[in-house]
Amino acid sequence: MKTTRRISLLRYWTTRYVAALCLGLLIAAMLTVIWLQHTMLNNRLEVSEFIAEELANRIAGSQEGKAVSPTIDKNMLKSRELFLQSDHPPAIYITDPKGQVLSANQPASGIETSSFAISLLQKKGDVIKLSPEAANGSRMWMIKKPIMVDDITFGWVVMLQPENELENVTEEYRLLTGLIISLGLFGWAAIYILSRRLATPISQVAKAAKQIQEGNYEVRLPEQIKEQEVYDLVHSFKEMAQKLQQLESLRAELLAGVTHELKTPVTSISGLLQAVKDGVVTGEEAENFIDISLKETTKMQKMVNDLLEFNSFSANALPVAVEEHAVNELISEIVHQWHLGQETEDITVSLSPLPDKRSISTDAVRLQQIIVNLLNNARHAVDAKGKIEVILSEQEDGMLSIEVKDNGSGIPPAEQDLIFERFYRGEHKKYKVRGLGLGLPYSKLLAQALKGELTLKQSSPFGTTFQILLPLS
Repeated sequence: MKTTRRISLLRYWTTRYVAALCLGLLIAAMLTVIWLQHTMLNNRLEVSEFIAEELANRIAGSQEGKAVSPTIDKNMLKSRELFLQSDHPPAIYITDPKGQVLSANQPASGIETSSFAISLLQKKGDVIKLSPEAANGSRMWMIKKPIMVDDITFGWVVMLQPENELENVTEEYRLLTGLIISLGLFGWAAIYILSRRLATPISQVAKAAKQIQEGNYEVRLPEQIKEQEVYDLVHSFKEMAQKLQQLESLRAELLAGVTHELKTPVTSISGLLQAVKDGVVTGEEAENFIDISLKETTKMQKMVNDLLEFNSFSANALPVAVEEHAVNELISEIVHQWHLGQETEDITVSLSPLPDKRSISTDAVRLQQIIVNLLNNARHAVDAKGKIEVILSEQEDGMLSIEVKDNGSGIPPAEQDLIFERFYRGEHKKYKVRGLGLGLPYSKLLAQALKGELTLKQSSPFGTTFQILLPLS
C-alpha cells in the first residue's frame, strides 16, 4: 500500500509561497530589465542627440568669417560625458558637406572610417540604427547633426556608439538585484510569520484531538485569537471536548443505571425463590413469594424487550406499515384503551379532538406506542387526582399536532436537554419508577420514522407538555 507523504501546514504554505514569490519576482525582474534597457537606450540617445546638436551649434558659431577646418572641443566633450552615464564615450566625427571626415576624437569601437555616405547623412531623422553590414557586423547607433551657417551646410557632426554601450545598465542591475533579493527575503519572512500564526492553533487542535482520542478530555487551547475562522475552529473544538466529556460521564452513569435496573429484579427473584426452595416460607406465603417473583420477571422481560426493540429500530430492522386512518377515531381509541388498563381511577384523562374530520397515513401500532409512552410518563409525573389532557389541532403548515399535557411537577431545566438521550433517567424518576430510560428516545425514533417529530413543548413546576407533529393526508 502506497504511503502518502505529508508535510506540515507551515512548511506547505511557506514553500509554495516562496516558490510563487520567486516566480513572480523573476517575471517582474525580466520585465523591469526590458523596460530599463529600452528606457536607458532612449534616454542616452536623447542625450547624445543633444550633445551633437550643441557641438554643431558651437562649431557653426566659431566658423563665421573663418576658412579653417572645424575641430572638436575636447574640453566640452569631457564635461558632457557625465550626461551619457557611460564608461566609454561615443566616437565623434566632424565631416565636410560631402561626408569626408575632417576631425575625430577616437575610432568607434574599432571602426575606422574616413568618410560617411552622403545619402546616409542626408537620410531623414537625426538618429539612425545602422545595419550590421554598414557597421562591420556590429550593432551601432548613429546620431548626426548638420553644421549650418546662414542656411548653408558646412558639414556634419556624427556620433557613433555601440548599442551594447547605450543599453549598459550595470548599476541599475545591481540595484534591481538587491531590491529583488530584499523583497524575496521580506516576503519569505512575512509569510513564515503569518503561516506560523495560523498553523500554531491548528497544530494545537490536532494535538488536542489525539489527547481526546486517548481518553483525556482536559484540553488546553489558546483563547486570544484574532482570526475569526481559527477562533471558531478552536472554540467549537473546546465545546466539543466539553460535550464529549459530559457524554462520557453520562454514558458511564447510564450504563451503571441500566446494570442496576436489570440486576435488581434478578437479585429479588433469586432471593424469593431461594426462600421457597429452602422451605423458609410455606403455604400461602410461599405462593405470595412466587407471585412477586413472576411480577418481577414480567418487569425484567419488559425492560429486555424494550432494549431489544430499541436496538432493532435504531438499526432500521423494524418495518413501518402505513395505512389511512381517521384522526379523531384513532387517537380516541388509543387513549381509551390506555385509560382502561390503568389500575387507578384517580387520574382524569380528557381528549380534545379536531373540529373537522381529517385523516392521516400512519402506522397505528407505532403511533400508539408513542402516545402510550407519553401517557405513562404523564401518569408517573402527576400525583393522586392528577389531570392528563390530549389535545389535537391542525397546524398552518398542514401538520397534525398531538399534545400530551399533564399537571405534574415538571422536568427540571437542567434535565430538559437530556430527556431524549438513550438510557437517561431523571434524578427524581430513577428512584420512583423502574425502567431503562428508553421510552422517550424510542418514541422520538418512532415519530421520525412516521415522518414527524416529537418534542418537549414546555415544562414547569405546574406541568409538562409533549408535542407530536405528523403530516396530515
